[in-house]
Amino acid sequence: MPRLLIRNVSVLVVPEQGECRIDDAQDVHVQDDLIVAITPTDAAGPEDAVIDGPGLLAVPGLVNSHTHSPMVMMRGAAEDLAIEDWFNQRIWPMEMNLTPERVRVGARLACAEMLLGGVTTFVDHYFHADQIAAAAIESGIRANLAPTFFSATDATGSTNKEMQAAFDVTRELGELHPRITASLGPHATYTVNDDDLRRTAEVARDEGFRIHLHAAETDDQTQASLDKYGVTPIQVLERTGVLDAGALIAHGCGIRPEDLPILGRYAGRTAVASCPKVYLKLAMGEVTPIKGLMTAGVSVGVGTDGAAVHNTLDVWEAIRMVALTQKQREQDAEWMTVDDTLRLAMRGSAAAAGLTGKVGVLEPGHQADVVLVDLNAPHNQPLHDPRAALVYSVRATDVVTVLVAGQVVVRDHRLTSMDLDEVVADARSLAHTLVDLSKGGSIQHYDP
Repeated sequence: MPRLLIRNVSVLVVPEQGECRIDDAQDVHVQDDLIVAITPTDAAGPEDAVIDGPGLLAVPGLVNSHTHSPMVMMRGAAEDLAIEDWFNQRIWPMEMNLTPERVRVGARLACAEMLLGGVTTFVDHYFHADQIAAAAIESGIRANLAPTFFSATDATGSTNKEMQAAFDVTRELGELHPRITASLGPHATYTVNDDDLRRTAEVARDEGFRIHLHAAETDDQTQASLDKYGVTPIQVLERTGVLDAGALIAHGCGIRPEDLPILGRYAGRTAVASCPKVYLKLAMGEVTPIKGLMTAGVSVGVGTDGAAVHNTLDVWEAIRMVALTQKQREQDAEWMTVDDTLRLAMRGSAAAAGLTGKVGVLEPGHQADVVLVDLNAPHNQPLHDPRAALVYSVRATDVVTVLVAGQVVVRDHRLTSMDLDEVVADARSLAHTLVDLSKGGSIQHYDP
């Protein structure tokens, strides 16, 4: 069995509690897709292949815990809009133009961007998920994919064929490739009715899937749910069985204090993904209540959402924004420390992806998803504390080499699995067709 040695690197250690640390002069031993040992450099044994890493820091591969990867094709096409207009005037009309080819081309560009920035896993929620899977397999990245669906809007109340089709795709994705996992993807509590959420929860429990959906994205959504139905979106998730089945909740900025004990009851199988740049850009009023969620025992991960609003899929930027916005939210400069931010970004995001024990830390027995970062650029120097640099200074361009499942997918800043020039050219050639609003119509209407 092939063995690979990452020789003489510093290693970020992220314990479950307490301070993170940097261990210098370490060798990371990889066999097939696993880390099998981390030893002092002078104790290294013979290997089939060697990556020399003096001056580099090895960190766990980043996890983008909530995104819509093909929306890179809409990057910069929906700016300076309130959330209602962002959906109704731009995004949902643009998504009338989706085709399998356009989704695949966008997903290839997204996978390239993420890998070059040190993202080794992404948790996606979008249409034509089979095309996203094809891009992920080609690029070498790891992905959890949730095919998006809405409830049927016809007056007959007939079976939601779109939902059933999404279930079938989820089943197919779950058997497709070792690096691909799948979740059920109802869009949101305000676009999927209670009956369809209950059916989704039943399938999730019976077949072992998680549910990935948007809920309590803003406080306005929560108030609208209370006004219309007398319950918060989180209470909807409980009464429909979604929380019991296991859920990744995107955003949760409208989670109320009274929701926290509910979420706490399902903390072992519920997580929340926070994408703070989006909340600032759309002036959503609140950010994810991470302190309350963590106190309730709920895992929180870091995500970018789609590039149609975040503009990049740069998880380093998202990590930084989490730390800054949480200090501001709590009005406490001592909250969301560097160590807690790194733990949330690594272990929390792994939990959000449903991959606890597999990714998120560099430890023997875990997947060999490893990122080598160069902290020698001027924006990281002088380097008093590498941990602080990772949270507040590092850029995606500081990523040098990336391994996913023991395979080198980025070497010396260059993709090994795809031709980047071709990927970018394909996206440029098709992007105008996706943002064209001339055909009219919309896939949905935002009115929570």
